Amino acid sequence: MAAAAAAAAAAAASSEAPAATATAEPEAGDEDNREVRVLQSLRGKICEAKNLLPYLGPNKMRDCFCTINLDQEEVYRTQVVEKSLSPFFSEEFYFEIPRAFQYLSFYVYDKNVLQRDLRIGKVAIKKEDLCNHSGIETWFSLQPVDCNSEVQGKVHLELKLNELITENGTVCQQLVVHIKACHGLPLINGQSCDPYATVSLVGPSRNDQKKTKVKKKTSNPQFNEIFYFEVTRSSSYTRKSQFQVEEEDIEKLEIRIDLWNNGNLVQDIFLGEIKVPVNVLRSDSSHQAWYLLQPRDNGNKSSKTDDLGSLRLNVCYTEDYVLPSEYYGPLKALLLKSPDVQPISASAAYIFGEICRDKNDAVLPLVRLLLHHDKLVPFATAVAELDLKDTQDANTIFRGNSLATRCLDEMMKIVGGHYLKVTLKPIIDEICESSKSCEIDPIKLKEGDNVENNKENLRYYVDKLFSTIIKSSMSCPTVMCDIFYSLRQMATQRFPNDPHVQYSAVSSFVFLRFFAVAVVSPHTFHLRPHHPDAQTIRTLTLISKTIQTLGSWGSLSKSKSSFKETFMCEFFKMFQEEAYIIAVKKFLDEISSTETKESSGTSEPVHLKEGEMYKRAQGRTRIGKKNFKKRWFCLTSRELTYHKQPEFIERKDAIYTIPVKNILAVEKLEESSFNKKNMFQVIHMEKPLYVQANNCVEANEWIDVLCRVSRCNQNRLSSYHPSAYLNGSWLCCQETSENAHGCKPCTAGVPADIQIDIDEDRETERIYSLFTLSLLKLQKMEEACGTIAVYQGPQKELDDYSNFVIEDSVTTFKTIQQIKSIIEKLDEPHEKYRKKRSSSAKYGSKENPIGKTS
Repeated sequence: MAAAAAAAAAAAASSEAPAATATAEPEAGDEDNREVRVLQSLRGKICEAKNLLPYLGPNKMRDCFCTINLDQEEVYRTQVVEKSLSPFFSEEFYFEIPRAFQYLSFYVYDKNVLQRDLRIGKVAIKKEDLCNHSGIETWFSLQPVDCNSEVQGKVHLELKLNELITENGTVCQQLVVHIKACHGLPLINGQSCDPYATVSLVGPSRNDQKKTKVKKKTSNPQFNEIFYFEVTRSSSYTRKSQFQVEEEDIEKLEIRIDLWNNGNLVQDIFLGEIKVPVNVLRSDSSHQAWYLLQPRDNGNKSSKTDDLGSLRLNVCYTEDYVLPSEYYGPLKALLLKSPDVQPISASAAYIFGEICRDKNDAVLPLVRLLLHHDKLVPFATAVAELDLKDTQDANTIFRGNSLATRCLDEMMKIVGGHYLKVTLKPIIDEICESSKSCEIDPIKLKEGDNVENNKENLRYYVDKLFSTIIKSSMSCPTVMCDIFYSLRQMATQRFPNDPHVQYSAVSSFVFLRFFAVAVVSPHTFHLRPHHPDAQTIRTLTLISKTIQTLGSWGSLSKSKSSFKETFMCEFFKMFQEEAYIIAVKKFLDEISSTETKESSGTSEPVHLKEGEMYKRAQGRTRIGKKNFKKRWFCLTSRELTYHKQPEFIERKDAIYTIPVKNILAVEKLEESSFNKKNMFQVIHMEKPLYVQANNCVEANEWIDVLCRVSRCNQNRLSSYHPSAYLNGSWLCCQETSENAHGCKPCTAGVPADIQIDIDEDRETERIYSLFTLSLLKLQKMEEACGTIAVYQGPQKELDDYSNFVIEDSVTTFKTIQQIKSIIEKLDEPHEKYRKKRSSSAKYGSKENPIGKTS
């Protein structure tokens, strides 16, 4: 249980230490304490809201959407659900968190076309409390959104007590308040704020207030201003042998600092406050520390918190401490040996999938690690064969939610992204940008709709999509084809008398779990940058249902469909023709064949990422403006392009291209360059391209994918300028030559396959973390092996043992022993790093400011 104790200690430490990516400084003579990467991620689902506050007028319905915010920075937004007080969002999310944060917040908005969107309510979860909700769907009551409680950031403050001797020999005590800087203030309307601070000395009978200067367009202002306050009444110097502050005064006085955004012509916005009692100087005449900004005393108080409605969420936050690669060697070796273990249920990878509480948590790092080392196909084949042993009806083949089906689902998401883009994206774009109605449910038809016209529209899209899919076998990734071949062979052996099972084994994955899901959720698969509107989602749902049934070999070959709705049954009769059966059969044959296909990867660039961001104009002409303009960026494995939105392009030369081979470095750009957050620079053969992303998550994703796609380029830079070249010099080092060598080393990227973006050390660390959380269940499995070995079967506690698949108790027992030994050895460097991290972050430092909840 020492490992469990170490894991618990590590979890407790994570709430005390800063969450941003960090490295551990090596100690003298300590070769084991090298670089440690601290990586955060968030995944989950925004399920639905209910009982939202209605409008007071006759139209009580609202058009709602939900956002995810790190503190006050929006990083995700759902689709708008129209005319509902109980909107059903059902949107999954996943992203890396590139910075420290205090609160994860979910805001429910009412969409307003003419005015600013109205915030109905929020759910705010402290970072330290996220572990209490991990992987559990929970209803949260919406809390009111009070501008006095919407705070983030920290203040660097120094207090001193001085004594002044007046001309007549009396002593005056003086408090010196030095407000040095702030860090991490929020954006105001998407832009850096114009902050200033008021500094007040507050007591029972006094409220002396002073004010700093306004700092323009910055979230990290450097004030460096000093203010003086008289603390006690003057007294005779001869009556005091040394300086002391009277107890009655020190206990009653406090310094209050309020941060504000200067509104110019509109009302100033409150950004947060801190209160520091003057008695912190009782034992020392000087006090210096960082403080977290706090809401006002009445910021979270409201008498009507139950009237706003509720929001159902599933949130899973992870923080991984990734050690140097050599630490993970034994665990990786044991996991990668899994496909060769007989029986497969005795392998480390299978045991890992068995004991983890949340199977989704377990499957993703396992699949990525096995995929990275070309071990996924034999492992997935082995666990699928185990599934087939328990399948009695060929019609239910691979329909369950087992380790095998989960592994294949994740594999298709990882390797099939480009396949979906080249196959589905052009048609999905056409559907989303068209206003054609495809509603064929008589109950849902709008006034003036013609159901026959709608049927024709729907059939046009279904036929076009189906035709594209069945012609796409050459683009299907080799890994998918290899697994489909194995599934087909195993299904035929399991049900030799069923001629259709060889096809349904493949179609249950490629149509049901791949194409149909991507059609109905294009944003999740990065096929669309924004969420479709309600009508488009309905169209995509109808298409997805039809494609799913078309791809179901049983529905076509047996002339029956699985639709419950009468209108869908009638519509599907249009497709029950021999030509569709032949086309599906041919396609399934092609993607489950072992014949070598001509690779399309060498001739077609891989689409990696796209989205809307702001670029700084290059000033290509003498009179050209160098302002920021909104552009659409698209990155493939060959080039980075940017242009106006497609509907505004009138000529080819409006698209600007940077070949990937010409990229020399991709790095963050200091906020001080243009007083803008979330900026990065693409350094290439010409002038650097300065880009502003919409939030920190998006900026991190772009930097990461650009670094990976260009990391093998020749002539990559070893150093760069972290600030811009403006007005004849580099802001960072003041060099006047635009071609001066960089003044800061370039960031070293983590090696990874750009098409399958995998960091194997991180995936192994995630597996280690999940093992430590599942030690109790691992212990029960070990006991079950012992019971089976001694008594030839579980003789007691059947409920505990019956959930485990144990085919060979001796081999399984040995594997569990190996796992426990490796986990215990990995606990040691984690515990060592935890102790160093907690001891190095002094309370009141920038990394561990006062006011942070432990």
